[in-house]
Amino acid sequence: MWLYQNKQIKELTDMPEPTPFGFIYEVTHTPSGKKYLGRKQLISITKKPLGKKELALQTDKRLSKKKTIIKETDWKTYYGSHPEIKQMIKDKKHLEFTREILMFVSTKKQLTYYEDKYLYMKGVIEPQSIYYNDNISGRFFKKDFYDKTT
Repeated sequence: MWLYQNKQIKELTDMPEPTPFGFIYEVTHTPSGKKYLGRKQLISITKKPLGKKELALQTDKRLSKKKTIIKETDWKTYYGSHPEIKQMIKDKKHLEFTREILMFVSTKKQLTYYEDKYLYMKGVIEPQSIYYNDNISGRFFKKDFYDKTT
């Protein structure tokens, strides 16, 4: 279960209207106090080529040869992409985590911007950080903060 402003979020209908594109979240491993900050899309949008039968039904050849498929992502069961967290979830330790939505966003660009903003604000890759995150945008890495002479 996800929490947003102390309210349980279990379905898309529990979210603010109109349904957002995604959200920024923080997952906490309760026993250790370690956290993970990330983003999650709620809806997946992909383009798939039309099949032979569908193409045969098209009378206007100028029409697109692809169809758009929109489906809900795995957000309900998602805990993060960090390998340690994924392993704990595989080991059935999901009850050791709390999941909190920090904010909802309405576009893909906002999702990227606000994730980066929160990562910097919370100092997730700094030496004394309690976060699992080990990089920001694949450009800045936790290892860059450690003294390489020792």
